[in-house]
Amino acid sequence: MYARQEMVRPATTAWRRLATVAAAFTAAAAFGMVTAAPASASVKSTCGSYICVATAYQGRDFVQDITVTTREGLPGTLRAFVGDFRDSKAGVSRWRFPVNREFRAYPKLAVCGGLDRSGRVIENHCVLIP
Repeated sequence: MYARQEMVRPATTAWRRLATVAAAFTAAAAFGMVTAAPASASVKSTCGSYICVATAYQGRDFVQDITVTTREGLPGTLRAFVGDFRDSKAGVSRWRFPVNREFRAYPKLAVCGGLDRSGRVIENHCVLIP
């Protein structure tokens, strides 16, 4: 006699937001896994009088990144260099320089950072990778 009608609930705004947040979180987690350092990466660091230099590397030749930090926390122009890679960042007290390159050096590879203030070189300091 009467046809039974089923009630279909439209997706509410809250459910759409929840789905969007879940999708964004999943994408961010997947991106983090892709860009994370491999388990075989090593980190070596050393400090001078004014700066500390740390590097993440694989094996003897592949440099992932160089982090340069001022010891007293005051800003300056931070520099990083290894082989033919040269980069700088002004007005900071800490900076991570992504390198992601392979360099041939024998017997050791020197990964260096530097600090300049007022146009003068304050300190250059290097980490030696065996």
